[in-house]
Amino acid sequence: MTKQQQLLVDFITMDIIRFLIEDYGLSMMDAMDRVYYSKAFSKITDPETGLYLYGSAHVYEKFKGELTKGLTAPTAG
Repeated sequence: MTKQQQLLVDFITMDIIRFLIEDYGLSMMDAMDRVYYSKAFSKITDPETGLYLYGSAHVYEKFKGELTKGLTAPTAG
């Protein structure tokens, strides 16, 4: 993986962690665990998939089911 590819992966990963925190109220550590130990992360970091070329929101939506399994969004109030 080139430095540019790794940089794109890092940006996507940071965004997905932020999305999990915002959408599900996870702590930073919990969100990081969900991402780094997921099958999705191995696909994002595989240059052959080309997923690092897509936007963070697209990648998040593609893998949201896996990343959020067992989670419910917090209710307002």
